[in-house]
Amino acid sequence: MRYIDVFNHFFPRQLWDRMLESEGAARDIGKRMRGIPCIYDLDERLRVMDQFASKNYTQVLSLGMPPLEALGSETEVEEFARLGNDGLAELVRQRPDRFVGFLASLPMNSPNAAKEAERAFSLGANGLQIHTNINGLPLDDERFFPVFEAAARHGRPVFLHPSRAAADLPDYKTETKSLYEIWWTFGWPYETSAAMARLVFSGLMDRLPDLKILAHHLGAMVPFFEGRVGPGWDQLGKRTSDEDYSLVLKRLKKRPLDYFKDFYADTAVFGSEAATRCGLSFYGSDRVLFASDSPFDPERGPGYIRDTIAVLERLELPLTDMEKICFRNAATLLKIADPTL
Repeated sequence: MRYIDVFNHFFPRQLWDRMLESEGAARDIGKRMRGIPCIYDLDERLRVMDQFASKNYTQVLSLGMPPLEALGSETEVEEFARLGNDGLAELVRQRPDRFVGFLASLPMNSPNAAKEAERAFSLGANGLQIHTNINGLPLDDERFFPVFEAAARHGRPVFLHPSRAAADLPDYKTETKSLYEIWWTFGWPYETSAAMARLVFSGLMDRLPDLKILAHHLGAMVPFFEGRVGPGWDQLGKRTSDEDYSLVLKRLKKRPLDYFKDFYADTAVFGSEAATRCGLSFYGSDRVLFASDSPFDPERGPGYIRDTIAVLERLELPLTDMEKICFRNAATLLKIADPTL
């Protein structure tokens, strides 16, 4: 078996140094992440990967949190995106034995986001990483359509990464922030699920039928709530009196559940066998890709990689399904040019 880890995070040196030099949020993030060397130190990243040499393990790189658009003005974020995409492209060129591709990040708060997507694709980007809201704006806002259109035109997927902070949406109206990191544990899966729903019901997936979208963390809440997504949303409008949502169902070309089945998903569920079984049951082996979410485990690098591989091996899947999940789906979806595949 071999493993292509499609969702793990790294800041290339050029971007990391620029973040630490900047004022405000970018520098603060850099300081906080100094305790996770694997996210910015290439030698440490390679040392962690060495632990999985026997697994024929490689990575598709993407930037870490937070979203670039949260780090500054349009001009600053455009610079961060250029540095990040140039740096990841360089790593892939220099170490193809370790890094088989990268996901580009964009200055989504800038009108030049689609232009940067085009530039990143010219560098060899295998897809785009986009967060589930853009400084509070939903992804179906028309100003973001050119980014999705560019991805569809180039045949490159969009990977959705959740984004939500403690003060963004309190869990109770009487409070000013989400406590106990509920915003992360339960808030991030909700963020992803809500973004998926907006893309479905806005009709974007009908407008761009060739667009491929992967929802991080095995499709978030969708597999577990299949009954609500399926028979529940087949009755869209029955619970609403101030708008006629039945018109939405008439406009869509397919049943809502069928659109949610069209998403891809990854195995980054922090070593949960129950979640892995649930996600695989919903999406099937053709639409699930191996991912670890390294280096955000308690060991700061190897933990989620090791645990995710162990879960998949315990499932004793048919060899053809295991190969699809672990590397073949990634090679196809991301158009990874590797002669050994």
